[in-house]
Amino acid sequence: MKIIVYEHVSGGGCCERHIPPGFLAEGFAMMCSIAADFKAAGHTVTVLLDARLSTLNPPIDADFIVPILYSNEPKQFLSNIAKVNDAAYVIAPETGNDLQSTIKLIEETGKVALNCESKGISKVADKAFLYKELEKNGFSVPKTLVLKKDADIKQIKQSIIRELTYPLIFKPSDGVGAFGLSIIEDEKQIEKAFSKINIESANEDFIVQDFIKGEPASVSVLSTGKKALAISLNKQKVKVSGPDQSSSYEGGIVPFEHPLKDDALALAEKVVESFPGLRGYVGVDIVLAEDKAFVLDVNPRLTTSYVGLRKVVNFNIAEALIDSILFNKLPMKTEIHGFVCFSKQQIPIPTMADYQKASKLASIVSPPFPLQGNTESYALAIGYGEKVEIACSSLEEAKKQLQDISI
Repeated sequence: MKIIVYEHVSGGGCCERHIPPGFLAEGFAMMCSIAADFKAAGHTVTVLLDARLSTLNPPIDADFIVPILYSNEPKQFLSNIAKVNDAAYVIAPETGNDLQSTIKLIEETGKVALNCESKGISKVADKAFLYKELEKNGFSVPKTLVLKKDADIKQIKQSIIRELTYPLIFKPSDGVGAFGLSIIEDEKQIEKAFSKINIESANEDFIVQDFIKGEPASVSVLSTGKKALAISLNKQKVKVSGPDQSSSYEGGIVPFEHPLKDDALALAEKVVESFPGLRGYVGVDIVLAEDKAFVLDVNPRLTTSYVGLRKVVNFNIAEALIDSILFNKLPMKTEIHGFVCFSKQQIPIPTMADYQKASKLASIVSPPFPLQGNTESYALAIGYGEKVEIACSSLEEAKKQLQDISI
């Protein structure tokens, strides 16, 4: 097939404005990874790329690269290019309806969107609705309040006192990753957490929930839309901060060996199967408490864990994704060999020479881009090993290589 790959942050969704370097590292890494896998499966791949990045000639294994100059161009190109392509794959945040509206556009062209259906995305993108559905279907979720942003702060505090106990998590109802998320230890921090959400989310609702102590993790799932298959449990490294600082997703380990692994995989399959329209690749965020797995989020799209997972599974995930959507077929036998540790690494804005050196390192999935106007840059580095300790050691070596380049 002829396939278009569009990743929102690196593909032009941030044209005419600042590109967040942390999100760029994750987005570019995912885009490059799945584009390479589509090509390895024998397909012709076209990638949309922000013109500020395309002038840097980054390492992308694609047949065609379309430079994007203006923020209104990606959807125009997707609509027009669809005429000479068979399918498209979109990686975009649910925030601001970006993912759903882009998928809907592709569906309207009559070509194949290799994503969850737009109607399926709408059911999980709104976290307020998601939690209600999860709870209604009997899944373990943190005790959750859905509150209105136009409510009086005094009312918000009273609702929290009646229903929840500290520590608490404040987060937007349309957030991705750790964007807008705060951990709250007492009532004094509520107003700052509320203000943070008002700044970072346009949704009318926001979420407050009990903090579940445990290991943050995710499950990578393939689904036909009816039947789901959990591929891997992945460890997540998340920095959860108070309202005065930004929380962030730092990286992870694939796979994650944990006593609740089988429970987590089974739980993720049931969650995905409970939402019609979730198909292809889906990520389910969970927290592994002492004796139970709790569902935190459902991501109807590629997740950053993909950059590690593709290195350790015994099949091409992109091809399996196509099979799940076009032929209602899931892999018969999945095996994982070895471990991958991956993380974002912040460095000073590199010179062009340093950027080019970093781009050639095999352990760097997303290079640190020297973008004008930015004060910092991020790379996404990976390390592989037959044992998790070797993989993490390999990652540290990759980080050291980056630091040596930037000195």
